[in-house]
Amino acid sequence: MPVSEGHRIIEIGCVEVIGRRLTGRNFHVYLQPDRESDEGAIGVHGITDTFLLDKPRFADVAEEFFEYIKGAQLVIHNAAFDVGFINNEFALLGQDDRADIAQHCSILDTLMMARARHPGQRNSLDALCKRYGIDNSGRDLHGALLDSELLADVYLAMTGGQTSLSLAGQGGEEDDGQGRSGSEIRRIVGRQPGRVVMASDGELQAHAERLAAIAKSAGGPALWETLSEA
Repeated sequence: MPVSEGHRIIEIGCVEVIGRRLTGRNFHVYLQPDRESDEGAIGVHGITDTFLLDKPRFADVAEEFFEYIKGAQLVIHNAAFDVGFINNEFALLGQDDRADIAQHCSILDTLMMARARHPGQRNSLDALCKRYGIDNSGRDLHGALLDSELLADVYLAMTGGQTSLSLAGQGGEEDDGQGRSGSEIRRIVGRQPGRVVMASDGELQAHAERLAAIAKSAGGPALWETLSEA
């Protein structure tokens, strides 16, 4: 279904991820393409021409969509395919300044990333869900919003595995802009100081004897003694 054959966008689905967390600020819309869909395409996505009859056209949502993606990093699986369609829609509106969205936001292709990490293996979205243990059992057909949610999980798994770490019940990791993440450790307010238990004379003597045995075996002072002296 190449854009060069006049195919149009019929659904847009995006999820927003900030600080490696889904914010719930999604963008999802079905679109009237002003043309009939091929039977093969309907078999893939299940969206019929009748369903789309009363839906808005891209022109009706273009401004809102552009403001949603402007300045963001778009994470897309097989980005060249989707970007080609998006650019074409803006071009059809005569908005030449927006007909290359790469000028307004950065684009990361998870298919290219997956091929680099898993050469010679299947790297479809379904294959990546299986590889990273992500439940895609509800994906019988291609749906833009569901695919975006699954891809968000795949991307987080590919760029860090564990997506949140908090020792206070809330909070999480923040992306440093290069696909890496740090961990947030929060102070516990009002916590009572712990009780300090000093070693007994017998324990100190046993410790000294153990260090002496290590030094004799290693032919030099134990690391603990070196650190203590420093």
